[in-house]
Amino acid sequence: MNLKINGIAIPDTKMAREATQLVRDTESDLLFHHSSRVYYWAALAGQRRELKVDHELLYIGCMFHDMGLTHEHCSCDKRFEVDGAFAAQDFMRQYGVNQADIDKVWTAIALHTTPGIPEFMAPEIALVTAGVEMDVLGIDYDKFSDEQREQVVKLHPRPTAFKEEIIQAFYDGIKNKPATTFGNVKADVIQDKEPGFEPLNFCSIIRASRWAG
Repeated sequence: MNLKINGIAIPDTKMAREATQLVRDTESDLLFHHSSRVYYWAALAGQRRELKVDHELLYIGCMFHDMGLTHEHCSCDKRFEVDGAFAAQDFMRQYGVNQADIDKVWTAIALHTTPGIPEFMAPEIALVTAGVEMDVLGIDYDKFSDEQREQVVKLHPRPTAFKEEIIQAFYDGIKNKPATTFGNVKADVIQDKEPGFEPLNFCSIIRASRWAG
C-alpha cells in the first residue's frame, strides 16, 4: 500500500518500484529508511515552496543519493556522491530516460553534500539536498508540521541512535578513500572517527604547486 502524506506518495511507476526494491536489497535498513524519509522531506518541501517537480526523478535522486556508500557501488578513487550518481545513471538508462533528466538526477546526487549551490538549481536538484539536510542536519525542521514528521517517521522509522549510526555509516563508506573528502563535509566525518586525521588543506596545495610564484 502506497501511503500518502499531504497527498505525496512514492511515484507508482515501474522505474520507481524497481528502484525501491534495488535500494532495499542493496543498502542497510538504516540507509534505506533514511533515503525514503529524504524523499518525503524533499517532496513536502517542494510542495510548501510551490515548485513544479518531477516526482519520479526526485525519488530516484533521493533513493540513490547514498548508494555510493555501499560495497556494490563504491569505487576506490571517486567521491561517494559521484559513485551514487553513476549508479543512478546506469539504472535510469535501462528505462529509456532522456539524457537531460539523467543529468539532472546525476547532478542532484553529486552535489548533495556541497551546500550553497544546489538551492539555486533545478527543483529536483535543490530538493534532494533539502531532504538530506532535513533528515541529517535538521535544517528547516520547524517548517514541517508535527503531524508530517510523525507520519514520515512512522512510515520509515528513525532509530533513537540515528545521529551516531548515520555518522558511522558515512565513515564506513569513505574511510578507505579519505582523499575524496577534500572540499566537502565528509572530511569532518573522518576527523571525528580518526582524531589524528589531517585533511588536505587548500592553501597548502596552492603553496606546494610547481608554480614559482
